[in-house]
Amino acid sequence: MIGSSDVVLDRAAAYPEIAGLRAALRRRDWPACRGLLDQLDPMARSDALLACSGEVGLEDLLRPVLAADVTDASAAALLGHHLIHVGWEIRSGYYAEHVSAQQFRQFHDWLRRAEMVLIDAAARHPKDPAIWTARLLTARGLQLGLAEARRRLDRALAADPGHLPAQLQFLQSACPKWDGTWELVHGFARESMLAAPPGSPHAVLVVNAHIEHIFGDDDTDVFRYLANDAIRAEIYEAAHRSIWHPEFRHGPGWLSALNAFALIFTMLDDRRSAATAFAGLGNLAAEYPWNQVGNDVEVQVRQARAWAYEGAV
Repeated sequence: MIGSSDVVLDRAAAYPEIAGLRAALRRRDWPACRGLLDQLDPMARSDALLACSGEVGLEDLLRPVLAADVTDASAAALLGHHLIHVGWEIRSGYYAEHVSAQQFRQFHDWLRRAEMVLIDAAARHPKDPAIWTARLLTARGLQLGLAEARRRLDRALAADPGHLPAQLQFLQSACPKWDGTWELVHGFARESMLAAPPGSPHAVLVVNAHIEHIFGDDDTDVFRYLANDAIRAEIYEAAHRSIWHPEFRHGPGWLSALNAFALIFTMLDDRRSAATAFAGLGNLAAEYPWNQVGNDVEVQVRQARAWAYEGAV
């Protein structure tokens, strides 16, 4: 069992392809980046592009790449994600009432720049799910509405059925804090989970839906919500379909799934189940959804993990 002081939030520790892509980007070696990305399956490629979107100097690297080859889908998707990342850093993760008018203007300016890159890329590569996944982010940030978000999701899923990175982005857009309703959030999450093969990580959508509902609705009584037998049954059903299923593997989405279940089982006061999720994670964790609980994610994870292991012995 690992030491309780170890919490690693870097996704590259879970996915070696992200570490390789970062290293190639920092060397400004785009051919090496393309070589890595071209070997990945669609979900892993989308995850890697998003994970590396915050690297410094990407626009200076990628604009010349695209000028030399306008058909480079990976360069366009990564540039789009980078411009979105810059914009979202300006906006911050706070609710709209805590974001200034100047922040919103700059945020929208960066997202519109991203859209220009991604519109051209989608026209050239209509079957690239990474491009449509990025366009789900711009649709949400530019408040283009649920119908447009759904259209972009459908394009991603037509290119790669069950494309979890796109589904996770749509789930956010379906929340009331953006354009949707809790009925839509839970219905979409469950439908997507049931459509995925047993052992897949897609049950994370069900868990994230409940976490969003708990922390995103001021009228929700957390204790009453989590005491609801139907909600508890759905969460355990989701675990049996994913992280507890014999076919569950450390492929794309595994980190998010185990991480979300570790939090929800902690909130359910189920030490034994939380311990199984933490054991599967080792010393790894992810910012989301622990950042919904408090600002210091490492402290939240460390305390929850120690609590789970103490009670599971």
